[in-house]
Amino acid sequence: MTHATDVVDAFVDGACLGNPGPGGWGALLRRSAKEQELSGAENPTTNNRMELMAAIRALEAIRKGSTVRVHTDSQYVKKGITEWIHGWKRNGWRTSGKDPVKNVDLWQRLDALVLDHTVSWHWIKGHSGHAENERADALAVAAAKAVQRG
Repeated sequence: MTHATDVVDAFVDGACLGNPGPGGWGALLRRSAKEQELSGAENPTTNNRMELMAAIRALEAIRKGSTVRVHTDSQYVKKGITEWIHGWKRNGWRTSGKDPVKNVDLWQRLDALVLDHTVSWHWIKGHSGHAENERADALAVAAAKAVQRG
């Protein structure tokens, strides 16, 4: 039986200064009373890639076999991993329009990581005062600004 204390909440967000442009991702991991902040950046990149990287790096940082609730303000990430990915895999990583799936490298990484955990996906409205989402966003923006400065 899983107790609430065994659950890891991962609040993830990505940011891009221009799209494409310098980008950053941030994640706040919480298990019981313990918190960990993660962030990173790339330049150049896109907002969607940073949203995906936030989820990927969060799951990579969590012990395998964990129960994880991923909280994201990205419908692209949530719908991609819970809905669209099944069709993409059936179609050889092509969209319903037969185009190659964008960011396929990251989708494949995320898809593999999901197998290491019991994951549920939760959408949060971005920039609406949700404390943990705001913290993840601040980490992402700070990382993007740091890589922009060089």
